[in-house]
Amino acid sequence: MIPYSHQSIGEDDIKAVVDVLRSDFLTQGPKVGEFERALAKEAGAKFAVAFSNGTAALEAAYFAAGLKKGDEVITTPLTFAATSNAALWSGAKIVFADIEEGSGNIDPKEVEKKITPRTRAIVPVDYSGLPAKLDELKVLAKKHNLILLEDSAHALGASYKGKKIGGIADMTMFSFHPVKSIATGEGGAIATNNKDFYEKLCLYRSHGITKDIKKLETSPAGDWYYEMQELAHNYRMTDMQAALGITQLKKLGKFIVARKKIVARYNEAFKNNKNIILPKEYKGASSSWHLYPLRLKDNSKRAEVFKKLRDAGIGVQVHYIPVYWHPYYRKLGYKKGLCSSAEKFYESEISIPIFPGLTQKYQQFVIEKIQGITG
Repeated sequence: MIPYSHQSIGEDDIKAVVDVLRSDFLTQGPKVGEFERALAKEAGAKFAVAFSNGTAALEAAYFAAGLKKGDEVITTPLTFAATSNAALWSGAKIVFADIEEGSGNIDPKEVEKKITPRTRAIVPVDYSGLPAKLDELKVLAKKHNLILLEDSAHALGASYKGKKIGGIADMTMFSFHPVKSIATGEGGAIATNNKDFYEKLCLYRSHGITKDIKKLETSPAGDWYYEMQELAHNYRMTDMQAALGITQLKKLGKFIVARKKIVARYNEAFKNNKNIILPKEYKGASSSWHLYPLRLKDNSKRAEVFKKLRDAGIGVQVHYIPVYWHPYYRKLGYKKGLCSSAEKFYESEISIPIFPGLTQKYQQFVIEKIQGITG
């Protein structure tokens, strides 16, 4: 089975992890800081804080943003559930805004309609690696004194109007799950230019505990002294994950180039297929191409096409079931029909294989099967 995505691990990655295993620190050692500095530089941000996974990073970001019970967060339903779940844990209410059907990204005009005096944050998702319309969203955030928290789980290596994703929003989340731009096994991070956010993120990932003498509320009796100042979690990244992240990050540019070459080949192959809609970038946005989301013009055939491709050995996937369709959200009162464009997008979408190690032979196999089934 050809997967829709797959990690690209080389001997340099393996050696980096083995070196840590032979070192004195498997966790809470020097590699995490080294990875964070490299990531911040890559993302064009002043700070980066690494976490055990992307969901933990989102939860910490909502904490840093001061989210509390009764606040509202505006986000897209076309995402993995973690984007909104992490806000629910703070007691906030999720307000879903519809997408632009052409891109799969949240529509700034729909966001504006949903802003109320209780709104605290706007959380766009860079669907498939394509940056959301950050300029328009920043204007809205500034006008209403809101936090712009960008879920860029898909978009490390993407850029928006010449700027790298990571230093544009107030906070930007990255994921390092094996199917993402780089892999650390599990792992995530928040990039930010705000020192106050940075310090809160660091506190949250380590039990809410600090040993920083400048922040202690009581004079320390000795070097052993520390204080728990917030109720938080152990969301630390290990040095093994960080070491893998360091070597992977050095290859990010190469990975993105490989993905773009596959996109170019798919685009050329499918351009005359009248039964499918191809994904595309828009002016000013350069995608990292985490996904290549095909859409069928005839939604009723999606299940049939999906099954035929799986039966042919092509591990296609669908991204995503609208979050509010899930039983948990239905119990909260959300109903189908809330975001019609997102629902239409979901009902027609199939993600086909794209990852740096996808050989030309397998690319051609995927192309031929899709043409034969949909053409």
